[in-house]
Amino acid sequence: MLLSSLRTTFFCGCRSAGRNSSRSPQLRQWLMKRGQSTVTAEAGATSTPAAATVPSRAANHIVGRWLLGCSGLVVGAVVLGGVTRLTESGLSMVDWHLVREMKPPQSQADWEAEFSKYQQFPEFKIMNHDMTLPEFKFIFYMEWGHRMWGRLVGLAYVLPTIYFWRKGYFTRSMKGKVLGLCGFVFFQGLLGWYMVKSGLEEKPESHDIPRVSQYRLSAHLGSALLLYCASLWTGLTLLFPPHKIAETKRLMQLRRFAKGTGGLVFLTALSGAFVAGLDAGLVYNSFPKMGDRWIPDDLLAFSPTLKNFFENPTTVQFDHRILAISSLTAITGLYMFSRRMMLPRRAKIAISLLAAMAYGQVALGISTLLLYVPTSLAAIHQSGSVALLSLAIWVLAELRKMPK
Repeated sequence: MLLSSLRTTFFCGCRSAGRNSSRSPQLRQWLMKRGQSTVTAEAGATSTPAAATVPSRAANHIVGRWLLGCSGLVVGAVVLGGVTRLTESGLSMVDWHLVREMKPPQSQADWEAEFSKYQQFPEFKIMNHDMTLPEFKFIFYMEWGHRMWGRLVGLAYVLPTIYFWRKGYFTRSMKGKVLGLCGFVFFQGLLGWYMVKSGLEEKPESHDIPRVSQYRLSAHLGSALLLYCASLWTGLTLLFPPHKIAETKRLMQLRRFAKGTGGLVFLTALSGAFVAGLDAGLVYNSFPKMGDRWIPDDLLAFSPTLKNFFENPTTVQFDHRILAISSLTAITGLYMFSRRMMLPRRAKIAISLLAAMAYGQVALGISTLLLYVPTSLAAIHQSGSVALLSLAIWVLAELRKMPK
């Protein structure tokens, strides 16, 4: 019975196919179109999640503005650190705790205990043996503010990184960059404490006033400037696409000139850390001569000779002067060279501002020297070095090559 039913169904199907053979071309076309639309829909469904993970231009703008904000916080840390050093407040906190020291002393007993700890270290014994508790509170709050600002910088890098990572705003290369920036922030904090420790050590063989090592101070400032430059550069390249400029020989020369000038500006700013660490700005307070000589007698007083460039205050100030004049000359040459070229408007503005800031910074440096390094003027001069470096980074960002 079952076999006969199957046989009947088979023959009926064959007869139906024969009757509809005239409509088979239309049927085949309809099936082909249906198949193509199905494949297209499936491909679109497959590619949609992948496309969602690729950062859009709006996401790049958000990340770029965030990095510019972080670089601004780093500038604040650099300026506040400079004021802390100028007010000789950096050695007031003799301990380092990531969480515990976030809350300053609250009661009179807490303040007296903190002051008692400070009295056990060389700075109080040699320099501040007649310091009162209110005076100690001032220098303590200066250093405490600097450390708390550093923690704010760390949070500003780490927390948005976690958020943007989860939202898929980062490309593969950007993930590596932001991880490097976050790691550098933690390294900067540890380096700061390593620097402070050098000023808390007992040095019986030395009769000089207690101060942090100029080597560690330069490393601390240099790492902060590197963090700032990397954040600023990455933010600018995300916010501003490169200009479509013809790759001429003169443009390549200008680009190399700008890179060398930027490196010279960075080196000049770093040499300022040695000037600050050795109080070298108080050695010769005259310009353009040092005293009554162009080249002072004690320029190479230390032995071996190399030691003078890092430990002799006279040599350190002399080097800073030479580097500053060299930077001014290079920036002036860059400006004059760029005037004879057809450049985008933004690039011309950046180079003009760089030149104007260079002359202003040199004037600030000379004034700071002649007036025996007043705190306010010295802080403005240090801020000017960061502003000059910022403009140099902007110029390099405007002149960068189009990606291939």
